[in-house]
Amino acid sequence: MDNKTRVLFMCVHNSCRSQMAEAFLRELAPDRFEAFSAGLEATTVDPLAIEAMAERGIDISSARAKDLAEYLGKLHFGYVITVCERANRECPKTFPGMGTRLHWPFADPDAVQGDHDERLPVYREVRDAIEMRIREWLDELAAR
Repeated sequence: MDNKTRVLFMCVHNSCRSQMAEAFLRELAPDRFEAFSAGLEATTVDPLAIEAMAERGIDISSARAKDLAEYLGKLHFGYVITVCERANRECPKTFPGMGTRLHWPFADPDAVQGDHDERLPVYREVRDAIEMRIREWLDELAAR
């Protein structure tokens, strides 16, 4: 039996921040965690998120946006981590199978206007902030 802790990253659309967080946790701690992501109103994975993650050697091009309903009552999550303000407000404070709830707010890179070359640097900043926060969290857990 696998003793990995399941972690669900939540955002509104499951198109960028939650996808990045899921991918980083899978990359950084595959032996300890099983990472998932979902949205309140799932859409599609953002091409700029795919590009920013590819720069780090992490391929999320085959990822799909998933709705929270896909998991509700079906899986137990040791942690549910919201990564945007709206998801924090609108995500159920508790639901069946939910362990510890955390909130790590990150800016929405999709809110930035402009062309590809103006927007991609914002995605990189958010990507790097997510990676740093996950690394810090893993260090915090290891120190316990």
